[in-house]
Amino acid sequence: MTNKKLKILITGANGQLGLCLKDISVEYPLYIFDFKTSNQLDITNRNQVSTLFLSENFDYCINCAAYTAVDKAESEKEQAFLVNAEAVKYLAETCKITNTVLIHISTDFVFDGTKDSPYAEEDQPNPINNYGASKFKGEQYVQNILTNYFIIRTSWVYSEHGNNFVKTMLRLGKDRDEISVVNDQIGSPTYARDLAQFTMGLIKNNTTSYGIKNYSNGGRISWYDFAVEIFKQKQAKIKVNPITTKDYPTPAKRPKYSILKLRIEKKIDWKARLEYCLLKLSEK
Repeated sequence: MTNKKLKILITGANGQLGLCLKDISVEYPLYIFDFKTSNQLDITNRNQVSTLFLSENFDYCINCAAYTAVDKAESEKEQAFLVNAEAVKYLAETCKITNTVLIHISTDFVFDGTKDSPYAEEDQPNPINNYGASKFKGEQYVQNILTNYFIIRTSWVYSEHGNNFVKTMLRLGKDRDEISVVNDQIGSPTYARDLAQFTMGLIKNNTTSYGIKNYSNGGRISWYDFAVEIFKQKQAKIKVNPITTKDYPTPAKRPKYSILKLRIEKKIDWKARLEYCLLKLSEK
């Protein structure tokens, strides 16, 4: 009797995590991957979702599709909730019908940032902006509809793909010799390729301890610390000035502290992963 190859759907395949999953998929020849960009599969379209799932019989769905424009979500609340909550509800309902395990990616922004110790999976979310509220609503739909699911909360995601803090700093560094960066928001960066490996690990290990999982790289830093390290590694003579959140008002409020409590044995050093990412970017 031959073992059936597991079929894995990746939604939002053109985002940072989706592209990193594509990069590492060559390491997993025993699985059949179906990468769908938001143009190929609109998760807000219930009919598209159910038609695809009913015809393909996926074993897992990794939902990387999300509305991630934190500030824009303040003026586009409806759209943020449509993608991050209502569409996730459609996915969860469809996964229940097709017996597909849903791996849903969430965020540190479900928390208000008033703690001064890492947020555990069981801590009560209390979002302070529309983006965080929409992501929390999506989590609730998944938990209420499914029993076979993983919600992976992560933070400060960056990679060689897409738009992120690292690439923004490198871009600004080309035009300026001085940059001001917020120094009173504390978190842990996450290299998207590591998040992709963690996600695939849940499938590879046939993990059945369903529920919420936290994942980030190790480290307790501010955005200022992050920027300083980026330019240090690039050996760029850019002056980075620390400023407060008050000095840099944004439409959406940010959590002051959003470090996630990690249950993984070996935390990955964020500086080493940044170095790897910068190397990848220089190869592009």
